[in-house]
Amino acid sequence: MGLPVEGETIQIHSYKHNGRIHRVWQETMILKGTKNIVIGANEKTLVTESDGRTWLTREPSICYFHAEHWFNIICMLREDGVYYYCNMSSPFVYDNHALKYIDYDLDVKVFPDMSYTLLDEDEYEQHRKEMAYPEVIDKILKRNLAKLISWIQQRRGPFAQDFIEVWTNRYELYRDIQAEQE
Repeated sequence: MGLPVEGETIQIHSYKHNGRIHRVWQETMILKGTKNIVIGANEKTLVTESDGRTWLTREPSICYFHAEHWFNIICMLREDGVYYYCNMSSPFVYDNHALKYIDYDLDVKVFPDMSYTLLDEDEYEQHRKEMAYPEVIDKILKRNLAKLISWIQQRRGPFAQDFIEVWTNRYELYRDIQAEQE
C-alpha cells in the first residue's frame, strides 16, 4: 500500500458504498503522510464527478484524512474566514498514488464562527436503503458523527486555532519549492 510522500502530488478518489466512483480530485499536494493521518492541500484543482462533469475548486483548501476515524475534513480558506466541509466517510486507504475512501452522504458544514449544520440526511437515508448499508455501518457513522461534532465544539484536530496557519505555511513552502524546480 505505501504512504504518500510529503511534497508529492496525488489524486483523491471518493467512492460510494456500492463501489462506484463518486468524485476525483486531480491534484492534491501532500503536506503530511503517515499510516494514520494524511494532510493535503489543493487550489484550483480539477474535480471530475461520476457523471463526467468537471469543475475547479474555488479557493485553497487543506484536507484532513484519518485511517481510524469515519470522517474527513476539508478546510476551505476564504476571504471571510475558514469554512469546513466534513464528509462522513470510511477511513482512507492509499493505493496507486491515490487516497481513496467511501463517501457516506452525511456532511457537516462548519462556519468560521464554529456554528455548524448537518447536511444530506435525506440522501443518506435513501442511499442506506438503496445500497443496503449494514446496520454496523450505520452505528459506526452515527458514533463518528458525534465524535466529529465534539471535535468542532472542543476545537480539536483541524478545528484547532493553529491548525490552518501551520498547514497553510507548509503548503506555501512546498509550493515555492515546486515553483523553483519548474
